[in-house]
This record gives sequence, C-alpha cells and structure tokens, in this order.
Amino acid sequence: MSTLSTHVLDTAAGRPAEGIRVTLETRAGDPLGEGVTSSDGRIAALGPDRLDAGDYVLRFATAGSFYPEVVVVFTVADAEEHYHVPLLLSPYGYTTYRGS
Repeated sequence: MSTLSTHVLDTAAGRPAEGIRVTLETRAGDPLGEGVTSSDGRIAALGPDRLDAGDYVLRFATAGSFYPEVVVVFTVADAEEHYHVPLLLSPYGYTTYRGS
C-alpha cells in the first residue's frame, strides 16, 4: 500500500516549520486529505492509505513568506511504495525532493 508523509524545515531558522497546513489533491483538484505540521515539522500520514499510480498535488500554505503557497506535483509510480515529500523553506526560496 502506498502511503504519503511530508516534513517541512525552515532552513533560515534552522528548525522544523510547525503549523504549516498541507493538502493533498488529485491532479484534477479533488481533495484527498489535509493536515498541519507538528512541532517537529512532520505530517506522518497524509491522505488515504493507498495512492494509486498517477500524479498528485501537495499544497503547502506558506503564508507570511515571499511564497504564500508552495505547490508540488509528483508522480506515484508504484502504488505499493511509501512516498515522503519534504519541503525545505527559506524566506526567498524553497526546494523539495523525494525522501525515504
């Protein structure tokens, strides 16, 4: 079963980003789940227990920064794998990668 987790780090402050609302959607915009990052910047499980192969959208509500929203589109290739999509956030930039 495919599961999804995320982690947001504030690289300028050098600590986890607590209180970031994150939503998971299909590529068509249908909502699949949402959560808010914990004190260690994590959402351990976001959305359904299974993500079928296809494209998905994560929306990070980063209001208060130069980027009011960060949108990450990613592909689930294997519905049996776990997917971890972290976000590294700074005042004027961000990066993401596929974690483990």
